[in-house]
Amino acid sequence: MPRILGVDLPKEKRIEASLPYLYGIGPARAREVLRRANIDCNRRAKDLTDEEIARITAIIQTSYVTEGDLRREVSQNVKRLIDIGAYRGLRHKKGLPVRGQRTKTNARTRKGRKPIVGGSIRKEEK
Repeated sequence: MPRILGVDLPKEKRIEASLPYLYGIGPARAREVLRRANIDCNRRAKDLTDEEIARITAIIQTSYVTEGDLRREVSQNVKRLIDIGAYRGLRHKKGLPVRGQRTKTNARTRKGRKPIVGGSIRKEEK
């Protein structure tokens, strides 16, 4: 199982489909990295040599921000919005959709489960 930047890639998948398991690498960027490393996109991850894995790792480290650094950068951006009191920061803080979506309906992913209003209905004992 190839390991790149601390992430185990699935060995049975094509390397083009395995690279997006890295945070910050999507399908298009995976193809770009493989093109720059002169590796066929259709090869399986388990068939890569140590030298090819080293080339891929070197290209990703020098050219792109990925994994922990990217996660830290994104969280700092959100924290900055919250600190300056921007509208987007307030939405992040309240756990509501940030990009203008409606919230009367269809915001369950951000808002969570519906609160139970009525509670259970029990007959009073007399």
